[in-house]
Amino acid sequence: MSEQASVIIVSRHRPDELRRNLPAFRFQTHRNFELILVADPAGLAVARDLNLSERIKLVEYDEANISAARNLGLAQAAAPLIAFIDDDATPEPPWLERLLAPFADEAVTASTGFTRGRNGISYQWQGVASDETGADVPLEVPGDAVSLHPPANGRVVKTHGTNCAFRRRALAVVGGFDPAFRFFLDETDVNHRMARAGRLTAISPLAQVQHGYAANATRAANRAPTDLTQIGRSAAVFLRRHCPEAKRENALEALRLAQQKRLENHRAEGRLIEADFAPLMQGLAAGITEGMGETLADLPPLPEADQPFLPFPQGPQPSSYAVISCTLLGTRRKMAEAKRLAASGDAIVTLLRLSRTPRRHKGWFDPGGFWVQRGGLFGASDRTDPPFRWWRRPDRIKRETLKIAAFRHPNVKLPRI
Repeated sequence: MSEQASVIIVSRHRPDELRRNLPAFRFQTHRNFELILVADPAGLAVARDLNLSERIKLVEYDEANISAARNLGLAQAAAPLIAFIDDDATPEPPWLERLLAPFADEAVTASTGFTRGRNGISYQWQGVASDETGADVPLEVPGDAVSLHPPANGRVVKTHGTNCAFRRRALAVVGGFDPAFRFFLDETDVNHRMARAGRLTAISPLAQVQHGYAANATRAANRAPTDLTQIGRSAAVFLRRHCPEAKRENALEALRLAQQKRLENHRAEGRLIEADFAPLMQGLAAGITEGMGETLADLPPLPEADQPFLPFPQGPQPSSYAVISCTLLGTRRKMAEAKRLAASGDAIVTLLRLSRTPRRHKGWFDPGGFWVQRGGLFGASDRTDPPFRWWRRPDRIKRETLKIAAFRHPNVKLPRI
């Protein structure tokens, strides 16, 4: 039997995202996991509505501090391996299996995968490291093989919170997540604290989730920031924790310039106006001041879980992988067919809807139990595709089927380098 894992989801003020994504967990090819939901009352109500209240561990928490919420989840987590995913993220069926596979090597204490954006096609995050200032440093990593990375020269692999896993004992020794980081740089701080033991972090590129990037207290639905205070505050705390004092002011200036550029980009796209800039940058400055004055405490080790392991109930293991194709006119009938096949438990199902247009492709999970990819027969389904390319329908279906299979089909194995 595969090793036990605890999957922790934190949710606040986003019940619709939970309702859309929780049904995807019954398709995980790793069968030996428990699910822990730390959420506000509205999120817990979703679990009850979906008849999951007796099947997953529920923890009520309704404050804007994801680190504290994750630690509450850790207190319930009874498995030796702990995975994290956001409430607005959909896991691909082999996600957990591939995310956990590198832990077969005892030197590995953390693992992360690739994350696709809300269109289900483009990547939000691939391989990224973090330096002692908290800045991202892109990594050149293979897209089809697990790679192992030791900490080096003050840099560690950044495990994105919506797609990462840790050994529980390694996370417990460093005290879990620091509540001083309410949402920004929280995982990065953990990465740097765990790196002091010199262990390995794995990047498993085909351990994938689709991240909806939903609105929250500091970001609108169009991704434009509504408040930069917590970014400034967390950045200041991070620098005090991990950056030599002589480098901190330069790091803060780099942060200010990066956020200014971010605002300019949003203005260029019509998401912000000039009048938004001053209050946002004032919030950043106030946050920096607050973080520089924050009282920082050492984190005590976390205790063992106080609850027994609660296996997430599983239906039959799907034995096949199916792509059902249709045109616009056949969508309703084929959707019903996809739903029936998914409900049988026999297959992992993707509905591929191709119109005779150059429309760009999008993908998502339908709570009916299947995945959807929609776009034009001649449209791009990858960033490297041209805006228009002539295709015969059978050839396009074959191409998309093979591409999707790489991250959705559980039988595609990854080499290790």
